[in-house]
Amino acid sequence: MRIAFVGKGGSGKTTMASLFTRYVAELGHPVLAIDADINQHLGQALGATGAPPRPLGADLAWLKDHLRGTNPLLPSADAMIKTTPPGPGSRLLDLDPAGELLSRYSATVGDIRYLVTGEFDEDDIGVSCYHSKTGAVELYLNHLMDGAGEYVVVDMTAGADAFASGLFTRFDLTVLVSEPTRRGVGVYHQYVEHAAGHGVQLRVLGNKVTDPADVDYLREQVGDALLGHIGQSAWVRSAERGEVAPLSRLEPDNLTVLGSVLEALDAQTRDWAAYHRNTVEFHLRNAAAWGNRAVGADLAAQIAPDFVPGPGVLAR
Repeated sequence: MRIAFVGKGGSGKTTMASLFTRYVAELGHPVLAIDADINQHLGQALGATGAPPRPLGADLAWLKDHLRGTNPLLPSADAMIKTTPPGPGSRLLDLDPAGELLSRYSATVGDIRYLVTGEFDEDDIGVSCYHSKTGAVELYLNHLMDGAGEYVVVDMTAGADAFASGLFTRFDLTVLVSEPTRRGVGVYHQYVEHAAGHGVQLRVLGNKVTDPADVDYLREQVGDALLGHIGQSAWVRSAERGEVAPLSRLEPDNLTVLGSVLEALDAQTRDWAAYHRNTVEFHLRNAAAWGNRAVGADLAAQIAPDFVPGPGVLAR
């Protein structure tokens, strides 16, 4: 199951993504965390020290060539864009840490494995937009055949930036982290508007809640979308200083909220056919808008009409 944490800058989505990742890992489930934010802090929030792993977005040529496999519809990596869907012969991925891609790009913090998209480097400044980095995450998720009992947690870019591609449709549940403020819930209403009609399961997690009036405000603004709220936390404050204690010491009310998030995620059922239709839809949009011109070919020809991905295809 895949979950994305979104929200305005400073809402605490990285903190919530790291808390949920720790929670799932301590329950003994396999989990992969992905830092897809332009500000790369998820690894640090998970307790990582030292240099980050090799960025997923740093070598798109290798990534594309790896994913295309022997797909006859993709003559070269140069023909692939961020939305290119998998097809017959594509290299479909699982969460086995021994796999070539995770061995190349991921690192571990305890029982948690994580990926990073990468920050801007000197060559990017003034030249590239950050979607060149998040496009690597979209390609990865398009080819990932995660199964039951496996979890992928993604810390997304701030605000509504995910709508620059089809990345916002790649999740079973999207959790918008909102402070009890007009600006916080404003991002929620913006997300609802943009995501309408795309099958996005969107819920809200209140953060930096200090009193019942904060909770009432969030309920008034987002209604049944509110999953719960995180109050003031000495555990979180200590973790932000680098003093990470076992998650079992998190305040009981906050721990219960993490359980509610997991329950909401587990209640989702992925329809692989619908998921792939979304992949194809956004590929065709990108092809028409800029991809065909950039590649010099009709990228609609990359779509295999009868192909439907899923763990069953991976097992063949």
